[in-house]
Amino acid sequence: MFKQPNNAGIDWNAVDYCKHSTAQQSWARELITKLQLHGEEHILDLGCGDGKITAEIAGCVPRGSVTGLDNSPAMIDLARQNFPDEKYPNLSFRLLDAGRLDYEDQFDIIFSNAVLHWIPDHKPVLTGLYRALVPGGRILLQMGGKSNADGILRMMELLQARSEWHDYFLNFIFPYNFPDDREYTHLLTQTGFIVQRVELFPKDMIYNDSAGLAGWVRTTWMPYTTRIPEALRNKFIDEVVAEYLVHVPPDNTGKIHVAMVRLEVEAIKLTHQLQEQ
Repeated sequence: MFKQPNNAGIDWNAVDYCKHSTAQQSWARELITKLQLHGEEHILDLGCGDGKITAEIAGCVPRGSVTGLDNSPAMIDLARQNFPDEKYPNLSFRLLDAGRLDYEDQFDIIFSNAVLHWIPDHKPVLTGLYRALVPGGRILLQMGGKSNADGILRMMELLQARSEWHDYFLNFIFPYNFPDDREYTHLLTQTGFIVQRVELFPKDMIYNDSAGLAGWVRTTWMPYTTRIPEALRNKFIDEVVAEYLVHVPPDNTGKIHVAMVRLEVEAIKLTHQLQEQ
């Protein structure tokens, strides 16, 4: 996961995140099927996190290679620990910021899942992605889109306004970028991509119980939770969960649902022949 500038003080708990990211992993697997891999592609996984999805992609390209990229040292350390070179010879991990990519004409595919909504300005990211692709290469990206996680965000805003928590959120800046399809299509076109598809669609995030929802809040919504002193943090998270369940009660089987919105992007880099024309 990439952190934006106003989140610079946040340290990802890679092990805890790994335990509570099953929904993100499931969505990533759905996204992998859309790659329609042949087995020899060279792929960049942008925002690889703990590396488990990157390793799955590497298993699909035995004659190719996969590079996992993240700017969290904790995530990269865990990925390297769990997926060592000697067992995964076509898989590597690198610590690097998404806005400072230094690759050129190297990858057939760039893949990214549940990452780019952490980055406020996508223009330098897309410029770097375009440069990193071989001519004719493609991107497949999924991120939070317009209106993503509105229910949880409303609970965060509700608690921020309460006297107990208000002072911890002075000068707070909304930390996410949830773009809509029109603005993203324009941005891709500006960068030079041939746009194939930019689509907003709903996703249902499901948790078995309140502990699962609390784990997700704790490991994903750190721009909010790390504002709170550590001694009070669990209390704040419990209040977020309790308020959410008042407004969005579990279904008749006890499952908890969080309405998410994803933006999915497919685009291609121009070939040399088209560029010359």
